[in-house]
Amino acid sequence: MDTVEPDRWLLAGNTLQVECETLEVHHCPGHTPSHVVFFSRSAQMCFVGDVLFAGSIGRTDFPGGDYATLINLITRRLWSLGNEVNFVPGHSPTSSFGQERQNNPFVGDRALASARQT
Repeated sequence: MDTVEPDRWLLAGNTLQVECETLEVHHCPGHTPSHVVFFSRSAQMCFVGDVLFAGSIGRTDFPGGDYATLINLITRRLWSLGNEVNFVPGHSPTSSFGQERQNNPFVGDRALASARQT
């Protein structure tokens, strides 16, 4: 089997052109140190891989994974993209950032407010 060598590495702030769609690259460590997500501003769609799921978050028990980093980046970086943004996780159903802010037991607004009070 042939190995494929990348022609460039993706960095935060880069964009990728896929047909007529421009995807912004956002570095999102926590699940793994080098994880990136792809955001289409025009489609209001984010491809998050295993960072966030409908009703859950990604695992952080991999080498370099970090729970606090994952929670921070979801609530600061992804939520800042807007509640109306839909996302596609690596597996499981799609959802929206707004829906997860209301219902997600790990990164929802109520869950985080409750955690701050304890």
